[in-house]
Amino acid sequence: MTMKIFEVSSTDFLEDKRLINNALADMASQFGLPNDFVFGEPTSRFGWTFFKLWIRPNLQSAINQKFDDMIRRYKGKPEEKFTFFIADYFLAKGCKTKVKLIDT
Repeated sequence: MTMKIFEVSSTDFLEDKRLINNALADMASQFGLPNDFVFGEPTSRFGWTFFKLWIRPNLQSAINQKFDDMIRRYKGKPEEKFTFFIADYFLAKGCKTKVKLIDT
C-alpha cells in the first residue's frame, strides 16, 4: 500500500487544519500509531486555501480495517471510497473542506 496524497480545499484554513489535525491525531492514537499524516504548505487563490495532506499506509490501513463496513457503502474504486469516507469524516468533525485524491 502506498502513501495517499490528498488535496484539501478550505475557505478557513487555520480552523480546518486544526480540526483535521485533531481528528486524524485522535484516530491515530486509537490505533496506537504515531501521527501518520503530514500537511503540505498552503497556497491561496480566489478565497480558497489549498494544501496537500499525506496519509501514511499504516494509518490508512488501520482506518480501512476499523471503518470497513462504512467505507464499503460508498460507490467507486477503493481509493475513491476511502476519499469519500475521509471527506465525510472531516465534515462530521466540523470541517468545511473539499477533499480529492491526487496521488496513490
